[in-house]
Amino acid sequence: MLGNTFGRLFRVTTCGESYGEALFTIVDGMPPGLKLTKEYVQAELDKRRPGQSKLDSPRLETDQVEIVSGMREGVSTGAPIGLLVYNVDRQDIHVDQYRQVKDLIRPGHAEYPFFVKYGEHADWCGAGRASGRETVGRVAGGAVAKMILEREGIDVISHIVESHGIKACPMEFEQIVANYRKNDLNCCDLEKAEEMIADLGKVREEGDTAGGVIEIIAQGVPAGLGEPVFDKLKATIASGLMGIGATTGLEFGRGFDTARMKGSEWNDAPYLDGEHVRFRTNNCGGFLGGMSNGEELRIRVAVKPTPTISVDQDSINVMEMKEAKLSAITRRDITILPRIYPVAEAMVRMAVLDALYMAKGYDYFCRLDPKWKKMGEPRNKA
Repeated sequence: MLGNTFGRLFRVTTCGESYGEALFTIVDGMPPGLKLTKEYVQAELDKRRPGQSKLDSPRLETDQVEIVSGMREGVSTGAPIGLLVYNVDRQDIHVDQYRQVKDLIRPGHAEYPFFVKYGEHADWCGAGRASGRETVGRVAGGAVAKMILEREGIDVISHIVESHGIKACPMEFEQIVANYRKNDLNCCDLEKAEEMIADLGKVREEGDTAGGVIEIIAQGVPAGLGEPVFDKLKATIASGLMGIGATTGLEFGRGFDTARMKGSEWNDAPYLDGEHVRFRTNNCGGFLGGMSNGEELRIRVAVKPTPTISVDQDSINVMEMKEAKLSAITRRDITILPRIYPVAEAMVRMAVLDALYMAKGYDYFCRLDPKWKKMGEPRNKA
């Protein structure tokens, strides 16, 4: 299996499966001298841990992390950081449920391409590496990125803006921070959150699941991160977010609304604020030419409904090559929304930090007049 590492200078590699022994993360690029604690990483992992509300899968994983390398007497040494999380809720009854349907294609899951790629050796238990359980490693790596970004004054936060067609009101960054994680869904529009949660209760009663939309915001990102062609910051972030199994769509700034706008409506007009360049609007979502422009990054991700449902579905037994019926099995989230937003935060943090590493190294050799960097300082540093 290829493609288990994200990043170029700040690199995160993950391994482990849904019903394997453990999940492991290696982080390359950790600076020396930082006081990373397992409590700091644990706080991020607790955001996505299952079994915390009626919206989540009842799988009772504790997701307790251990930092097993790269630290000495509480301080990073500059060596790779190793992060280990054991799977603890792997009951035989659930393994047997998966074994009974291991030859069937589960609609909405990754079984079919897994059969094509790995044949009869494909991991059939809990979707293996295609399970949402895999994202534990991403969140652990993102926690390390968060610590480094905080030192640079960069903050990344995500929240739910739509669930099953119910939309939250647009909100400013400060409102989102104030209402962050104040309900089980992490919708910062507290009134709409109640409506969303009540609706999801009805969806559960039907034996079904629901999708939605999350928004990610990054503040403090300086202008000029990313490259003009293949390594645009926008493209790197897109790669990280679309690499999450449950994501199906992506928008930056006004996104698909731009298809219905004129250029005079969409263009963000610049103005001078002392020695800084600012923009009166942020239709572009903080990106110009795919690079950061110093405004806050605004990104929205469409999230599919959990594909495991309590409704019989058409399937195929690939060993017998016969059509079959798939009945509901095992545990599932009614909605992926309250557990995917910390994964999205992690991927954006990793992408921004990696671009920052690249930019700092390139800037050293360019040795431009400092006025250019002064001009591109982010809005919340002005």
